[in-house]
Amino acid sequence: MAQAHPAVAPAGGPGQRVGEAAEHRPLTRPVVAWAAGVTGLLAYNWWVLVLFKPGLMRSPNELFSNLEVSGQASATAMQHADVAAGLLILGAFLAAGAGSILNGRREWLAMVVFAIAGAVGGIFPETCGDEISAVCRSRELSFELPLQQYVHLAAGICEFGAITVALLFAWWRTRGTHTASGRVYRALLTGAVAAYPLIGLAYLIDRLGGVMEIVFFVGFTVMVMTQLCERTTCLRHVTSGSGRHLAATG
Repeated sequence: MAQAHPAVAPAGGPGQRVGEAAEHRPLTRPVVAWAAGVTGLLAYNWWVLVLFKPGLMRSPNELFSNLEVSGQASATAMQHADVAAGLLILGAFLAAGAGSILNGRREWLAMVVFAIAGAVGGIFPETCGDEISAVCRSRELSFELPLQQYVHLAAGICEFGAITVALLFAWWRTRGTHTASGRVYRALLTGAVAAYPLIGLAYLIDRLGGVMEIVFFVGFTVMVMTQLCERTTCLRHVTSGSGRHLAATG
C-alpha cells in the first residue's frame, strides 16, 4: 500500500503568504506609534522655544500656561501645539495598544487620560494669568472667572495626576527587575517624590513656578518615551512570533 505524504505548500503558497502578512502588516503599528509619539512630544515641548525668545516670559515665577492666555504674543500657536500634542500622543498609545505590555493595561489607560487632558487644556486655555496678576488670582480663588479657566485647571490636574498614576503602575510592574525601563521608572519616581513638594511650594508662594514646570515637562517626556519604547518593542516581538507560528501551522 502506498504511503501518503503530507502535502507541502509550494514556496510563496498560501501558508507562507499568511505568515508574511501576519509578520509584516502589524509592524506598521510601532511605526505609527513612534511617528505620532515623537511628533506629539515635539509639540508638547514648545516651551523650549520660549527660552530663546527674550521678553516672552517676563519672570521665572510665571507659568507657561499664562503665556497661552488669549491676546498674548504667540498664544494661539501655543494653544494649538498643546492640542496637537495631546491628540498625537493619544494616537501613539492607541496605535501601540493596551495589551502591548504584559500587565500594562492600567498604565496604558492612565497615559491615554494624560494625553486627552493635555488636549483639553489646549482647547480651553486660561482666561487670565493667575501667577502674574494678583487680581486674577483673587478672582480665580473666589470663582469669579469664566468656566473656561476652571476647565483648564481641572485638565492640568488630570494631566499631572494621570501620568503620575501611570508611573506608579509602571514602577510596581517593573520593581525588582534590572531592565533599562525599570531603572528609568525608579529614577522618575524618586524625582517625583522630591519634585512634587517643591512644585506645590512654588505654586503657594508664587515663586519659580515656571522653573519647576520645566522639570516636570522633561520628566513627562521621558515617561512617554519609555512607555512607547517598551510597548513598541514588545509589540514587535509578539508580532514576529505570531508570524512565525502562522507560517509553521499554515
